[in-house]
Amino acid sequence: MLISTTELEKIIDDSNLILIDTRSFQEYSKGHITNAVNLDLFSFHWIDTSQDGISSFNEQFTKIFSRIGISEGKNVVFYDNVSGMLAARGVWLLEYFSHNNVSMLDGGFTKWKNEGCTWDTIPIANKPTNFTGKPNPKVLAGFEYVLDNLDKITILDARSKEEFDGKLVRAARGGHIPNSTHIDYTENISNDGTLKNNDELSKLYQMSKDTEIVTYCQGAYRAANTFLALRKIGFTNVKVYLGSWGEWGNQPELPVE
Repeated sequence: MLISTTELEKIIDDSNLILIDTRSFQEYSKGHITNAVNLDLFSFHWIDTSQDGISSFNEQFTKIFSRIGISEGKNVVFYDNVSGMLAARGVWLLEYFSHNNVSMLDGGFTKWKNEGCTWDTIPIANKPTNFTGKPNPKVLAGFEYVLDNLDKITILDARSKEEFDGKLVRAARGGHIPNSTHIDYTENISNDGTLKNNDELSKLYQMSKDTEIVTYCQGAYRAANTFLALRKIGFTNVKVYLGSWGEWGNQPELPVE
């Protein structure tokens, strides 16, 4: 689920490649990898994981991915400034829609630019397609699933310590989902902006590889980065709680610690 700058450079002119810059348009317009299309993923928060809410989410992203030209068989690479939460969100989204050939540029645009690889400021638009991804519930959790399985799953909170402790409140209530373990997603990323190596990540996540894990944060962006880190080191049963604290913390009937 990761591609290096060297590997990407070899396929940069491949007509089968869809390269997606997940940063803001302001950042994108100042400079982006040649032939990359912009999709500001931070614009698409989702805090309704009821059955109807998930159906609407599926519909929205089917339209978004159609608009930027993704279709079955395309090799899709998402990137951020580093191996961050926006590119990770993109990879997780396509994993959810059962698109097999998707990865994140390890080190992001910063590493790409620092290595002298090609970039420009010309905006790109791909020809729209009819994206037909099939939702895979094995990688997405809603609030009801988390609530029903609080004592059966490992819940990883990828937010800051202040958010976890309830000192920084970003919803109607502060705190965390009961039984959560706190590991800040920034711990996944090396000083050079790449994801840490497998040994370092394994020391961070010392749990059985067959454990069922649900990750969450405020809006399922940082949680997506932790999803990728866990998958990188061999965890196979990992879900992202899409609504995250933006949903959970605003529903007074849900338990909080």
